[in-house]
Amino acid sequence: MTHPPTYSSVRQPVIARQGMVATSQPLAAQAGLFVLQEGGNAVDAAIATAAALTVVEPTSNGIGSDLFALVWHEGELHGLNASGRSPALLTRDALPDDPDGKKTMPTHGWLPVTVPGTPRGWADLHARFGRLPFARVMAPAIHYARTGFPLSPVLAQNWARGIRAHAARQGPEFAEWTRVFAPDGFTPRAGALWASEGHAQTLERLADSRAEAFYEGELAARIDAHAKGSGGLLRAEDLAAHTNEWVKPISTAYRDHRLHEIPPNGQGIAALIALGILDGLDLPDWRDDERGLHTQIEAMKLAFADAHRYVADPQHAPVPTEALLSSAYLAARRALIGESALDPAPGDPNAHGTVYLAAADRDGQMVSLIQSNYMGFGSGVVVPGTGIVLQNRGHNFSLEEGHPNALAPRKRPYHTIIPGFLTREDGTPVGPFGVMGGFMQPQGHLQVVLNTVRYGLNPQQALDAPRWQWVGGKTVEVEHDLGAAAARALLARGHDIRVNLDPNAFGRGQIIWRDPVTGVLTGGSESRADGLVAAY
Repeated sequence: MTHPPTYSSVRQPVIARQGMVATSQPLAAQAGLFVLQEGGNAVDAAIATAAALTVVEPTSNGIGSDLFALVWHEGELHGLNASGRSPALLTRDALPDDPDGKKTMPTHGWLPVTVPGTPRGWADLHARFGRLPFARVMAPAIHYARTGFPLSPVLAQNWARGIRAHAARQGPEFAEWTRVFAPDGFTPRAGALWASEGHAQTLERLADSRAEAFYEGELAARIDAHAKGSGGLLRAEDLAAHTNEWVKPISTAYRDHRLHEIPPNGQGIAALIALGILDGLDLPDWRDDERGLHTQIEAMKLAFADAHRYVADPQHAPVPTEALLSSAYLAARRALIGESALDPAPGDPNAHGTVYLAAADRDGQMVSLIQSNYMGFGSGVVVPGTGIVLQNRGHNFSLEEGHPNALAPRKRPYHTIIPGFLTREDGTPVGPFGVMGGFMQPQGHLQVVLNTVRYGLNPQQALDAPRWQWVGGKTVEVEHDLGAAAARALLARGHDIRVNLDPNAFGRGQIIWRDPVTGVLTGGSESRADGLVAAY
C-alpha cells in the first residue's frame, strides 16, 4: 500500500468548476481569470496570462521568447512548436575562440540570439482556438506595462540577481537593458513599482497586427536596425521567414496513465524515456524510499544521455523518436540500472529562467503553455524603445561537428522548455502541468507524474514534495526536506549527493487536474515561487 507523505504542503489545492489559471505570478494569473470571466475560453486565458507574464515576470520571459503549447480541444490534444531558428548569418566562423583556440558560444549578447517565436505563437493559438478578439485578450498585459505593477517577493530577488549579473556586461547592445530594467532610482524589492511604456506600445502593435508587426512591420525594422548598429546577426529577412509548426504530441504510458510531450527539438522526450524505463520496474510504496529514488535518478540519467545525443531540429537531422520510445529499447535501457550509480556522461544540466502556465475552462478546453528567454533576462539585448528582450536560445547548440544539434544557420536549437499533459490510458484527459527550470524540466515532469500516479498526491502536494535534480556525472542535488537518511543511503550507492538550499534550482511548477465526471478543477501552484491558482 502506498504510504502518505511525511512532509506538509505549504498551500492547499484550489478547487473550482467554472475556470482556472495557474502560473508563477499572481497578477498574470488574474489576467487570465479576467479573460475567462469576460467569456473567453482557456486558450484566450492562456494568451492573456502569457502576455502579462512578459511584463510582470521579465526575469524569466519576454516578448522575444520562444513558446510551446499543448491544447486539449474537443477530445484531441494539439501541439504547437513556436520556437525560432538561428539567423542566416550565424555560422561557426562567427563565433569567438576560447584560450585554447576552440570555438565557443557566449551566453549573452547577440550571438546566442535566435528568432523569437512567442508573438506569432500567441497569434497562431488564437487563430485556431480563440474566442474573444485578440486585442481584448492582450489588454491586461498592456495595462500592466503602461500603468505599472508592484514587484512580488521572489520576482524582486530574481530581478536583483539579474541586475548584478548585467553590471559586468559591456557593449552598446546592453545599454538599453539598463535603461529599461535598472533605471535610476529603481531598486527591485517587494512592492517596488515598475512600468514600461515601450513594452506597452509594443504589445499594442502586436494586438493590432495579430503579431505581424514583429515579423514584417515596424518592430521587425527596429530589431534589424539595432542588430546592424550594435554587432548583431539577426536580420529582417530572418524574422520574415519565421513560421511556427503544429505538431503531433508524443507520449508514453505509465501504469494506467499516459504522459504527453512536444516532440523534438524539445527535450520532453527525456521525461518520456525515463518514465517508460520506470514503467517496467516496481517502485517502493514509500515515496522517499532510497531504492526508489536511486532507480528514478538512474532512469533520468539514461534518458538525458539519449536526449543530449539525439535531440535536434528534425528539419535538419533525423531524430529517432519512435525507436527511443519503443518497448524493446526501453527494456534495454532498463536493464542497465543496477544497485550503484552509473555515469552515462552527457552534458552538465543546470537551471535557467522560464515561465509556465496552465489554464482550463468550463467546457473542458485545457492549455499547457510554456515560454522562456532561457537564461533569466535572456541575451541581455533589448531593442531600444520597445521593451523587447531577445532570448539566448542559441547557447544550446552543440559546437561538436557532425552532432545532430550542431550550430547551423536557420536551425532550431535543442530546447529545454516543455509543456506537459496527462491523460488516462483510455484517452480521458487529466490535465495540463509543467515544471520550469532549464534541464530540471523533464526531471520535474517525471517526479510530478510519479507523485500523482504512483503515490496519489493531490496537485499541491505533488508540487510541494521535496525534489532531486541530477546535474551531471554522478552528482545529484537534493532539497533539504528530502532528509538526511535518504541522502546518506544514496551516497552509499555511489551518488555524489549535494544539498542545495536555493529553491530556484528545483524548478517552479503548476498543475490543473479535471474530474472527468463532474468537471471540477483542482489546481496547485509552486510554493517555491510567487505563484497563484486563480479560479471561479
